[in-house]
Amino acid sequence: MKKILFLPFLNIPTGHHSVANALISSLKKRIQGEFVCIDFLSYFSPRLERAVTKLYLNWISHSPTTYNWAYDYFAYPSSSTKYMRVYESLFLTKMQRLLSEEQPDLIVCTQAYPSLLISCLKVQGKINTPVINVYTDFFINSIWGRRGIDYHFVADVPLKNELVEKYGVPKHQVFITGIPVDEWLVPMARQQKLSPPYHLLVAGGNNGLGDVNELLQALKNSPDFYCTVLCGKNKRLFREIKSWQIKNIYPLSYIASKREMATLYDQAEAIVTKPGGVTISEALRKRIPIFVYSALPGQEQFNQQYLSTRGLVFPITQEYPVQEQLLSILSDNIKQANWRKRVDSYFDRLERSAWEKIMEISDKNQLGYEKPLPNSVI
Repeated sequence: MKKILFLPFLNIPTGHHSVANALISSLKKRIQGEFVCIDFLSYFSPRLERAVTKLYLNWISHSPTTYNWAYDYFAYPSSSTKYMRVYESLFLTKMQRLLSEEQPDLIVCTQAYPSLLISCLKVQGKINTPVINVYTDFFINSIWGRRGIDYHFVADVPLKNELVEKYGVPKHQVFITGIPVDEWLVPMARQQKLSPPYHLLVAGGNNGLGDVNELLQALKNSPDFYCTVLCGKNKRLFREIKSWQIKNIYPLSYIASKREMATLYDQAEAIVTKPGGVTISEALRKRIPIFVYSALPGQEQFNQQYLSTRGLVFPITQEYPVQEQLLSILSDNIKQANWRKRVDSYFDRLERSAWEKIMEISDKNQLGYEKPLPNSVI
């Protein structure tokens, strides 16, 4: 029985966890094996993981400008080589110990930092286990390991071209899978509604981040919209909306069930969200029109630029009232039909699903690699 190790980084519910969980769920239905998901920073130090998580959540909430600068600096090693070397020196031995303890037959990285460490170990010849990078955004930062990584699962064609042309990754090692989402989120034939009231699903991310208050104030008491607000773990936002006692705005706390999320997608005429890679991929799969009202600094700003350029989302700007922007799309059959064509074109570019490719890779004829070195030699 094969063992597949999935490596996100932090313990908080993020896209990195969602992708790992979606893949594990799909694989468990089809193959016998042991599937282990470990947050690497929690393994290294639970106390450090809690501190980093708290710092991250507070930083992007209270000082997005400085976080954006820091992300640009640390995500591109050309300007932070010393930082990357310090990171490697701190964590490399611990990663090797983890792999020696777990003895996986296949490693799947859903976050950049574990990928970087494993890339170093592969290049140094300390492990021979096959490794997959599963990229969870619509861009690729420079932290991700590339040398020694056996397979790369990317969201779209330009990302494959970037890995091949800019980083010299062999073309046959890169697969366009899209960002993996749970199989409960199957496409549904929608009966288009061209007149209000419209049911909007308003999402702020699993951790309740994102400035949705201004958006909701604009939609308060509007006869044109009924809003279901996903507050995530933001209890303050949930309580505040609840206190409004407004019939057309209904808050929901954190939802872990993908089946419940699939139902919410099916009930809504559109989603208003931040451009997180997984949330966008879920909405695209459900063929629900996507309005982007804000982007967290760093990853989401890169995602928004990519998605807007390709017409896969409708950005909400400050130039016109929010209601007008929403109605201009939702009441226009031609605009929505053109959007669906762009979404269909995006899915036509996907080569295969990520779980299918993992099954192929994990086949006994393809795993002839040695196990990591034992603890005694670390």
